[in-house]
Amino acid sequence: MQPLEAYRQRLVERRALADHARRQFGLIANARLAVFGIGLLLGILAFGFNLLSPWWLCLPGLTFVALLILHDQAGRRRERAERAASFYERGVERLEERWIGKGVTGERYQDANHPYAADLDILGAGSLYERLCTARTPTGQETLARWLLGPAEPDVVRARQQAVLELRPLLDLREDLAVLGPDMDTRLSPTALTSWANEPIQLQMLWPRLVLEILSALAVASLIGWFGLETGYLPLLAVASAEGLFALAFRRRVTRVIAGIDRAVQDLELLAELLERIESLPLNSARLRSLQSELLADGILPSRRIAHLVNLLHWLDARRNQFFLPIALLTLWTTRLAFAIDRWRAHSGPAVARWLAIVGEFEALLALAGYSFENPEDIFPEILDQGPKFEAQSLGHPLLPRATCIRNDIQLGEPLRALIVSGSNMSGKSTMLRTVGINAVLALAGGPVRASQLRLSLLSIGATLRIQDSLQAGKSRFYAEITRVRQLVELAEGPRPLLFLLDEIFAGTNSHDRCIGAQAIIRGLVERGAIGLATTHDLALADIADSLSPRAANVHFADHLENGELRFDYRMRPGVVTHSNALALMRAVGLEV
Repeated sequence: MQPLEAYRQRLVERRALADHARRQFGLIANARLAVFGIGLLLGILAFGFNLLSPWWLCLPGLTFVALLILHDQAGRRRERAERAASFYERGVERLEERWIGKGVTGERYQDANHPYAADLDILGAGSLYERLCTARTPTGQETLARWLLGPAEPDVVRARQQAVLELRPLLDLREDLAVLGPDMDTRLSPTALTSWANEPIQLQMLWPRLVLEILSALAVASLIGWFGLETGYLPLLAVASAEGLFALAFRRRVTRVIAGIDRAVQDLELLAELLERIESLPLNSARLRSLQSELLADGILPSRRIAHLVNLLHWLDARRNQFFLPIALLTLWTTRLAFAIDRWRAHSGPAVARWLAIVGEFEALLALAGYSFENPEDIFPEILDQGPKFEAQSLGHPLLPRATCIRNDIQLGEPLRALIVSGSNMSGKSTMLRTVGINAVLALAGGPVRASQLRLSLLSIGATLRIQDSLQAGKSRFYAEITRVRQLVELAEGPRPLLFLLDEIFAGTNSHDRCIGAQAIIRGLVERGAIGLATTHDLALADIADSLSPRAANVHFADHLENGELRFDYRMRPGVVTHSNALALMRAVGLEV
C-alpha cells in the first residue's frame, strides 16, 4: 500500500472510531443523568415518604459509579482517536504538498551566523525542518535540529541509516507516540525537569532516618499504651513533642525537596509513557539496541523507577485527607516521604538527563523514518570514508513537488572539484546549489535523499545564497557576503573538506574587482581541498574554470523563447551559457528598455 493510501485509509478508520466514541460519550452522559434522577426519586421515596427501603439506593449508586468509569474510558478513547486522526491528517497534508506553515518550524534554533542554515532553508516556515519534524518533545525537536545543523561522522551516519530503515515500516509505533498526550512539547519541560532532578540532595544522612523510624515507632506504641494499657497521654505527648522538634529541625530541607515535585512528576509521567514504549520494542539495529541498553544501564527499567516516584507522590498527597491527617502527623508522614523522594533523586536523578537524551534521539530517528516511509523512492546515500566527494545521479530538491522537480547529475571530487554555473535569470542556478546543499545536509544527518544514487564523503557545508544587509548591525550586503566567505575559507582550513555553494559571488561590487576576488577565492578553496559550485551572471568569471582545469569546469542552464514567452527546462549542461534573458524579462514586466 502506498503511503498516501495508507494514511487516507487509517484517517477514515480513526475518524470513525472518534465518532463512535463521541456518541458513546454522549449516551453515557445521558445515562448518568437518568440514573442520578432515578436515585434522587428513590431517595425521596425512601427518606421522604418511607415507601422504600434505603437499600434500594445501592442499585443506582453502584450503577452511577460504573457509568462514571465508562464515561471516563469513552472520553479517553475519543481523545486518542481524535489525536490519531490529526496525526494522519498531517501526513496526508505532507504527501499532498499542503504542509507549509502547519508544522514545527524550528525557528528558535536559527543562528544568523550559521554557514548554511538560512541559505538552504533548513529552518523556518517551508523548511526542511518543518517537513521532517514529527517529534513531540522539546528534546526530540532540539536533537533533530542539531543533526541538520551539523554533519555527523560516517560511522554515526551509517548507524542512523540502519535505525531509520528498521523504524520506517513501524507506522503503528509512530501513531502510538503521536497520541500519548496533547501539547507534549509544552507540557514536558526538559530544563525544569533536569534542574529538579539534579538539585543538591537535602536528606542523605542516615541518622535522621533512624531517628525518624524510632520516633514513629514510639508514637504508635504510646498511642496503643494510652488506649489499650492505660498508660496515660503523657508518653504520647512527650513523643509528639519530640517529633515536632524533629520536623521543625528538618522543615526547611523537607520544603526544598517537596517544592516543584508536582510539576516534576507530571513531566516524568509523560516521559515514562515514551520510555515504556521504547523499552518494549524488539529492535535489531545496533544504534537502537544501544539506546535500549542505555536505558537498562542501572538494571531497572526507567518507566518502573518513575512509577515508584509517582507512587511516592500519591502517598504524599494522602496527608491532605482529613481522615488520614492524624496518622500522618503521628508518623511524620511528610518528612518520611521527603526522605524517600530525596533518596529517589539521589539514585535516579542523574539518569533523567540521559533518559531525555535517549527519547530525543529516538524521536529524531522516527522523524527521519516517517519521512523515509512517506518518500519510498528516496534512497539512502553511500557514505564514504575518503574524500572529498559528492557524486549524484538524478538529484532533485526534496522540498519541491515531485511532479515539478527536475533532476540533474553532478560529480565533484577528483580531479573535478569546482563547477562554475552560468545561466539566465530564473533558469535554475540557485535551485541547483540548494539542491546539492540540502541533500548533503539530509545525507549527513542520516536520512534519505532525493536521488537515484548518491555517494559522498564527510563534508563541512557553507553557502552564500541568502546573504542580507543589516541596518541594525550597520553592515552592507557586500560586507555581509565577504564576512561569510571568510567563514567558508576558515571552514576549508578545518579537518573536514568543505562543500561550498557560492551564489553570484561578489555581485555587489564592480566587474573588475569581482573577477579578481572571485578567481582568488575559488582558487584558494580548491587548493585547500574544497569542492563545490559557484554561480554567476558575469561571463567573464567563466575564465576561472579554464585557469583551474581540470579541477574546475563550466556548466550552464539555458532558456528559449516559445510563442513570445521564456521557457526553462532546468537542465544543467556542460559549457558556458551563450546569451542572457535579462532584457527580455524587463520587457515582459512592462519596462521600456
